[in-house]
Amino acid sequence: MEIIKVENVSYRYKSYDSKPVDALKNVSFSVNEGEFLALVGANGSGKSTVLKNIYKLAKPDSGEITLDGENVLAMSNKEMAKRVSVVAQEHEACFDYTVEEVVLMGRYAGKKLTESCGQEDRDAVAKALETVGMSGLSERGYLSLSGGEKQRVILARAIAQNTETMILDEPTNHLDIKHQLFLLDYLKNSGKTVLTVLHDLRLAAHYCDRIYLLLDGNIVAEGKPVDVLTTENIQRVFGINGKAIVMPDGQTDFQMF
Repeated sequence: MEIIKVENVSYRYKSYDSKPVDALKNVSFSVNEGEFLALVGANGSGKSTVLKNIYKLAKPDSGEITLDGENVLAMSNKEMAKRVSVVAQEHEACFDYTVEEVVLMGRYAGKKLTESCGQEDRDAVAKALETVGMSGLSERGYLSLSGGEKQRVILARAIAQNTETMILDEPTNHLDIKHQLFLLDYLKNSGKTVLTVLHDLRLAAHYCDRIYLLLDGNIVAEGKPVDVLTTENIQRVFGINGKAIVMPDGQTDFQMF
């Protein structure tokens, strides 16, 4: 079952000198239920722009994006938040909320305007913080945290939101290797539908069911990591030598040479 479907989406923005830039050019792909899928590509290839169009931070100039078969532009932000949790690249708070307060924000998606959070919500927050190893910092001010700690708090907020679909833009950003692996293990084993942007090709090769490779706003390859991260594709997109290989234990790895 297709959970997210992107059909012939194009998106243009104006550069600093007001010239139009075609960021996405007739991009089409889908994410199936329970699938772990990544968009990969060099900087400026359009990966984050795709995600922003899906969660409505940007609006396509043409094409259609659906979630569970419904056009996302016809959905309210509240309805979107009930179905999809988002971890964006940039998420700096304007005020110094506590860690617990930031994570608690994820619980408001499923509530009415006048409804407050109760014990069930606080239990969900405590569990999410425990999941990301931040239980002991629940009363700390968010702005006092390191970059990696902030990222884990935002991930906890997405977990507490408790949606069946998660969209994450570079979720391993600022995380040390231990927490990178923990996060991706969690996502892989969660049973959720996951669409993410990953820069680390080794992590993408190891964890993803499928990969879409972007270049200059176009999808140039799609499929299993070993079929997409070929020597030819890696050289074309990244200008380096490397490829995904299947190890003797059946796991997929990425090696440079």
